[in-house]
Formats: sequence, structure tokens, C-alpha cells
Amino acid sequence: MLYTALKVLITAVLVVAISEIGKRSSAFGALIASLPLTSLLAFFWIYGETGDTAKIAALSQSIFWYVLPSLVLFIALPILLHNGLGFWASLAVSSALTFAAYLAMIWILGRFGVAL
Repeated sequence: MLYTALKVLITAVLVVAISEIGKRSSAFGALIASLPLTSLLAFFWIYGETGDTAKIAALSQSIFWYVLPSLVLFIALPILLHNGLGFWASLAVSSALTFAAYLAMIWILGRFGVAL
């Protein structure tokens, strides 16, 4: 239980630090946020708990495929905001588009025999 609490604490501190950095410098905050820190933490936690490199390799491969549709959010959100749509509406629309992109990616990969 203590180990799980430590994992949550470290992960939460990381997210809060990124948001605080982002408030001070959008460019530096974006750089830090774009790093695959949560993926690295997941790799550390999984390896530390299981030592199973096959699980880490499978997770890494799946993350690669899921990163691609996630880019829709980062394209759609600024376009919607710059065109005068409010924050919450822009976030909702760009999130819905991203969800649709995830579904499309899963379907496309399935057609090529790639299972995530």
C-alpha cells in the first residue's frame, strides 16, 4: 500500500510541476509536458514490480500507436480557440475528435492485424 501511495505521490507531483511551469512559460511547459514522462514512470513502475521486459515492450508499442491519434487534440484545440469558440466548447469538441481518432486508429490497426 505504501508503494502505491508513493507512486501516486510522485506522479501527482510531476503533473502539478508541469502545470506550474506551464503557467510561467508556455514554451518550456510544453517542452516538459511533451516528454514521455508518464510513460517512463509506467515503465519504471512495471519493471520494478515485475521485471518483465516483454510487458514494457508491449506497452511501449501500444503507446506509440495511441500517440498518433492523440495529436488530433493538439491540432484541433488551438484551431477552435483561435476561431473564437470558448475554452470548454473547444475542449469538448477537440476531445470528441480525439476519441473518434482513437476509434479510427484501433479499427485501422485491426484491419492490418495489429492488436493493442
